Amino acid sequence: MTGFRSAVERVGEDQQRRGQLRRMKAGASGLLLLAAMLFVAASLALEHHDGWGYVRAAAEGALVGGLADWFAVTALFRRPLGLPIPHTALIPTRKDALGRSLGAFVEDNFLAGDAVIERLRAMQPSRRAAAWMVAPGNAAVISRHAAAALAGATDVLRDDEVSSAVEQAILDRVRRIGLAPLAGRTLALATAEQRHRALVDAALDGAIRFLDEQRPHLRDRFGRESPWWVPEPLDERIFTKLFTGLRGFLVEVARSDDHALRTHLDERLADFINRLQTDPALAEQADRWREEFLDHPAVRAWIASLWGELKSALVTQSADASSELRRRLERVAAQAGHKLVTDLALQHKIDRWLDGVVRYVIDNEGHQVGELIATTVQRWDPDEAAERIEMSVGRDLQFIRINGTVVGGLTAMVIHAVGQLL
Repeated sequence: MTGFRSAVERVGEDQQRRGQLRRMKAGASGLLLLAAMLFVAASLALEHHDGWGYVRAAAEGALVGGLADWFAVTALFRRPLGLPIPHTALIPTRKDALGRSLGAFVEDNFLAGDAVIERLRAMQPSRRAAAWMVAPGNAAVISRHAAAALAGATDVLRDDEVSSAVEQAILDRVRRIGLAPLAGRTLALATAEQRHRALVDAALDGAIRFLDEQRPHLRDRFGRESPWWVPEPLDERIFTKLFTGLRGFLVEVARSDDHALRTHLDERLADFINRLQTDPALAEQADRWREEFLDHPAVRAWIASLWGELKSALVTQSADASSELRRRLERVAAQAGHKLVTDLALQHKIDRWLDGVVRYVIDNEGHQVGELIATTVQRWDPDEAAERIEMSVGRDLQFIRINGTVVGGLTAMVIHAVGQLL
């Protein structure tokens, strides 16, 4: 819609320029016609009074000046009266050379490195950017555009290639991890300063509660498994003896910090941690388990689906102003703005970086601007180019015709007067 409106506005501006150019041409031509009429009238009246000689001379000079300037102005855009006069229709016939000259002029005079850098430094871009970023509402603007850029980038990328790259990156990263040493370091950290004792205590308490809660079920199961010929009282005594012994053992271990079972568990755990970090065979076994896990179809399918889920989340959240992505981007933009406002050293650093970037672009790619102008002009149709340029500057060029007519008339009248005096 914006592009359509701009096209309509351009058409309206072109029509307005054409109208102004036609009116200026009519005015200049009317002045030339007036000079011609005065010349004829003064020539007829000259025999009645010598004073008409001044009018005739002025009209004659106006005609000469006006026609000369009409020829000069017209010769820029077309051949006067359609005659093949040399060095006329300069813009259509020399369009390409003019385009190259214009490109070189812009490159040499407007893209001079020192001049651009001086102007850039005077603008203090980092300070202005910081002031804009901290202004109310602008962080949200940055967030909206950044999120839209992220979502747009996902449309440019090919899903199959990105998904494959993500999958390969995850697999390579996981495979580079030494699983057994990592597990050993994790367990060493977990057991440092007897931290695992709390876990053992919780396991013992849980086992004791389980026995208490499940005693009826255990007794019933024991009775079913006992031979049929064993009397019920004997079953009860045996079960009670076993149950009480097991529960008492667990309570004893739970209440004694230096129980032999605890010591045995600590020794076995320390030995296992050491083997995880030093035993090649155990490390090889852990790597095989890891490969089996990574090669499982469900794991591969989940890894392959990560990019699709990430892309969907980016697209959805980028369009939602209240999403976590938009809020985080807005918060980051606001924090960056406040940091840039208060940190003068950071401002200078960014300005110097911009200086370097701009100078590099000008020194290495500045000629592209001249080439762009030259090739753009080269693609123009000669007649269309002449029309466009005439619409832009033709109105002002008509003042040359008017001035030529007036100055020619005044000059001729002065010369005539001097001649009469002599």
